[in-house]
Amino acid sequence: MAALSDQLLVVAMLGYLVAMICSAAVYAFGSKGVVARVAERELVGAGGPPVVESVSPEPVVAARDGRAVWIGRAATVATVLATVAQVACLVARGIAADRLPWGNMYEYTIASTSVAAVAWLVVLARRPGLRHLNLYVSLTMVVLLGVAGLLLYVPIGPLVPALNSYWLAIHVSAIAISSGIFLVGFVPAALFLIRDGYDRGKVGFPFSLGQRLPAAAVLERLSFRLHAFAFPIWTFGALIAGPIWAEAAWGRYWGWDPKEVWAFISWIVYAGYLHARATPSVRKTTATWIAVLGFLTMLMNLFGVNLFFSGLHSYGGL
Repeated sequence: MAALSDQLLVVAMLGYLVAMICSAAVYAFGSKGVVARVAERELVGAGGPPVVESVSPEPVVAARDGRAVWIGRAATVATVLATVAQVACLVARGIAADRLPWGNMYEYTIASTSVAAVAWLVVLARRPGLRHLNLYVSLTMVVLLGVAGLLLYVPIGPLVPALNSYWLAIHVSAIAISSGIFLVGFVPAALFLIRDGYDRGKVGFPFSLGQRLPAAAVLERLSFRLHAFAFPIWTFGALIAGPIWAEAAWGRYWGWDPKEVWAFISWIVYAGYLHARATPSVRKTTATWIAVLGFLTMLMNLFGVNLFFSGLHSYGGL
């Protein structure tokens, strides 16, 4: 089962890679893509009349649209299969270890990104018009799974004594679920900033990508709803279940451990985002930048604290 888990991780990475490539092909060569719009501009000679094609472009555009639809469906299928493989990877690791499979950084990363992948499929099913975002979601998944497999991987082993508690199923599960949803919320937040900049006339990379993105208001609302859904789960996991488990394990609710401090920092930043988003006088771009900052603190909490600090939460396994 351990070998099967490792193989399924590779399958999941390849699936997300295929989804990313197919989504990039639709982005570049669909009739509404940036490349297509540039390619179909009238060719104007130097000081001469426009060069007009002798064949009507409608059949060509229709054929290209048909191919783009099928490639887009292939990207969605690849995403679904990759998500199934990733969840199966997590389940197989848990069976092999005979415990919950989130006892170190590698397993936690696989678990939280699995939540993110499932959450994205739910969004995709409810809002098919956002399927173009699959390019950026699959790219994020490839990067994070690559980091997990290449840098964070550790062989299956027993839990450290402090983690051998039923609170692992409560505290860490809540943290993994909320982290995965925050990850999905980060993608439209970052893309909203790009699209908003494009709408306000900014040029150059990355604002040139905004031409293909959904409307800024759609991206911003999706990001806000995902953050609003994840925040109470994070509050329960980090500020309620965590301190209760700390008191049972170490005899105190709060001890200024680096992981505790950064979890609280993330909570403050996300609370600030939700407050700013609910305040009419605060620009939505300003509020969204706070959400992006919140995700950066989440990355610091996951990677930086385990790599650069030592404390009671040093269970990374590296």
